[in-house]
Amino acid sequence: MLAPTQILDQLKARLVETLDALPLVDGNEREGGGHSALVSVILSLPRLPTGAPQLDGRQFQFLHGHGTEIRAGYGCAAEWEAEGTNRLQALASVADALRGRWHRADPDESGFDAFAMLGFAASAEASPQVEDHLPNAILWVPEIGLRVHEGDAALVLSAILPTNRARLRACWTAALERLVPNLYRPFPDPFMTASLERDFAEPDFGGWSTLVDDALARIADGGLKKVVLSRRLDVTGPRCFDIGRLVGALGCLFPSCQIVNLRRNGKSFVAATPERLLSQRGTRLTVDAIAGTAVRAETVERDAELTLALRNSDKNLREHQFVIDAITEALSNCCDRIATPAQPQVMQLSNAQHLWSPIEAVPRSGNNVFQLAERLHPTPATNGQPRDRAREWLRVGEPFDRGWYTGAAGIIEPDLTGELWVLLRCARVCANRAELYAGGGIVAGSDAVSEWDETEAKLQAMLTALQYA
Repeated sequence: MLAPTQILDQLKARLVETLDALPLVDGNEREGGGHSALVSVILSLPRLPTGAPQLDGRQFQFLHGHGTEIRAGYGCAAEWEAEGTNRLQALASVADALRGRWHRADPDESGFDAFAMLGFAASAEASPQVEDHLPNAILWVPEIGLRVHEGDAALVLSAILPTNRARLRACWTAALERLVPNLYRPFPDPFMTASLERDFAEPDFGGWSTLVDDALARIADGGLKKVVLSRRLDVTGPRCFDIGRLVGALGCLFPSCQIVNLRRNGKSFVAATPERLLSQRGTRLTVDAIAGTAVRAETVERDAELTLALRNSDKNLREHQFVIDAITEALSNCCDRIATPAQPQVMQLSNAQHLWSPIEAVPRSGNNVFQLAERLHPTPATNGQPRDRAREWLRVGEPFDRGWYTGAAGIIEPDLTGELWVLLRCARVCANRAELYAGGGIVAGSDAVSEWDETEAKLQAMLTALQYA
């Protein structure tokens, strides 16, 4: 087995061999083209990493299945920000212009490709909170990326054009030296559990009850069918939270969830989400409809009773159907062969179980991740139905700006396919402080106490992990 220093030396040598063949001035640049161009080199890793390490500086990680599926990025080769109602269209224009101007070399024939991170806040209209470290929407190409899939791994080195070989060799060598030794360090063990102090909650239970009553009145008069109310909880711990340990704890507690970490300006936005907004692979599109929730029980017998009750709950089935109907309607004008399961499955997590229907479709030619995300976000699972009325009701009624909670983030391929995840079970973390978010869907038949209990169960996901960080 190669030692990390040997792997680093091997990668450096492979990089030098590859640099001579790279086009470091894009053809359109020479003609005075106004669009950016990128160059990337994909280098196979001869040994699987132990995980996606936490380094100083800007980074993102998407991890699934105890690290068997990893997409991570460190530093910045290029990025574009946008805000307002046309934010995804603006970023789509950038990505589309790059499609023929992203030069990739895969000398090891790894089969992997370069990638970017796309992410955006819940609302296109609201500016991020003053203390937020993330812009409203961003397309981000990392300087060095890590991909792990089905037992293979590769690094992706990227840079914006034009550049020169000396500069590129120096920058990419430094990036390899920062990252590679950390790829093979033992995964950090969790700390002993620590007590967390609840500092601030918005709304409190009284405010929550009022919001639920107002929502039910709006539903009763026909203005809404469903609306998703959210809570924010601020906590402090006795030590600075260790993001690596937090990500590791979430991966152990919720192995079927996508673990997300977006870190900029010394702050991390961390999520353990079960819900794909969409996954587009070639001609196949998958969208998760997740709505209708029950808690888990300590005994197998009681847990089975709760699962059966969830499957047969009129209230939860109606809530779930709203999401299915909205997704199929959103896809009807851009996709063919839309297939919905006859009955929802039950997705069981360690702290909750949800009704889940994976919806399959075939996107028509010309529809990419950006356009599909525009159609699908926000779904009734995080916003409500009808979409525009629910969004307006929440804009006025909810006592805080959600920021990136219930937004989306994921990986975009150079051909504009990819995968986006709805940002749920979230926390914004800085030093020993964390701001947690969770919500619950209100439909006819909901009551404030049971919905509050549901949000407590959802908050417990991140609270438990933070105790070990």
